[in-house]
Amino acid sequence: MKLLENVVVLDLTQAYSGPFCTMHLADHGATVIKVERPGVGDQSRTWGPFKNGYSAYYAFLNRNKKGLSLNIATEKGQAVLRELVRKADVLCENFRVGTLEKYGLGYEELKKINPALIYASISGYGLEGPLASRPAYDIVAQAMSGLMSITGYADAPPVKVGPSVGDNYTGAYLALGVSMALYRRGVSGEGCRIDVAMVDTLFSMLENAVVTYTVKDVDPQRMGNIDPGIAPFDSFEGGDGMFVMGVGTDKMWKALCDLMGRPELYADPRYDSNEKRCENYLPDLKEAVQAWTRTRQLDELETLIVGAVIPFGRIQSVGQAAEHPQMRLRGMVQDITDPVIGPMRVPGIPIKVHGCSDAIEAPAPRIGEHTDELLAGFGYDAASISALRAEGVI
Repeated sequence: MKLLENVVVLDLTQAYSGPFCTMHLADHGATVIKVERPGVGDQSRTWGPFKNGYSAYYAFLNRNKKGLSLNIATEKGQAVLRELVRKADVLCENFRVGTLEKYGLGYEELKKINPALIYASISGYGLEGPLASRPAYDIVAQAMSGLMSITGYADAPPVKVGPSVGDNYTGAYLALGVSMALYRRGVSGEGCRIDVAMVDTLFSMLENAVVTYTVKDVDPQRMGNIDPGIAPFDSFEGGDGMFVMGVGTDKMWKALCDLMGRPELYADPRYDSNEKRCENYLPDLKEAVQAWTRTRQLDELETLIVGAVIPFGRIQSVGQAAEHPQMRLRGMVQDITDPVIGPMRVPGIPIKVHGCSDAIEAPAPRIGEHTDELLAGFGYDAASISALRAEGVI
């Protein structure tokens, strides 16, 4: 049993943000129909890493979905999509703003066919405003939202966050919006339009950076791994590697001072509240902590700091994280078999619903892999399907 069983999603998305949203819907039981242009497909099919000439990037993001090839730039393709909309619950898309309206497939037209349809859109800047028509990739959203300006070290240029957070958080927000809309529709019977923008998403995630600007009229700057509102909350050097810890309360601060054998730091008026510790963190307080951590190996530091109930984490590589027993126990690395790539390991399903399976059940579809099966399910007979194929519609 999965939570979204019997929900039918038409997935007109490509690249990362949209497929990341629909991946989550598919992982939790929705029938996600990935609609791709015949012979072309999702642009992420050309993105690495590759194995056997096939994109593992695409394979990861499009697991558990069904593949339908359909050219919606043609009138007959548009007619087919309208027929699918009659029986669908959700349509997800991340075309440039106005593209689907140009094809007569915008929300205002499709809700006439299915008033209960949930029409969910991702764009770079939203559906209105002076930048609405611009395309965007993750790095653009990171730059325009302010995120890059506060990422990195003060003496170095701005950098983007490693993974594409503008894509995946926006996709996660859209999946949340779809879930809320499905609940509302269960009460009212009505569908709705959902509009999630990449720049909006990242701006909403800046947390205290925004209120620091609006409340204190201070434009936040890059601070490396330091948290501007909590101290010590940073990365530190151990004798044999680096780690992070977050000393989030005065109780934790006292416990750390006791571990270090430095009770005078706890009594020091420069450090006797979190606000003062933030104000006076650099350089003296950080150096005092790090002078202690440098004398000990990570195993000892982990035992001491975790034992004092202070959050602690080694700075692991991706490989170390993937092989960690906790990740394996939680099913966060799963083995699947792709028909082209073969056996591969992919990130698992992070939302655990007790009593529901979190196993990945199917690999990503090839372009149009399930077209005949899907169209037959929507009432098309074999002759009609053959005619559409002959005309290049599917």
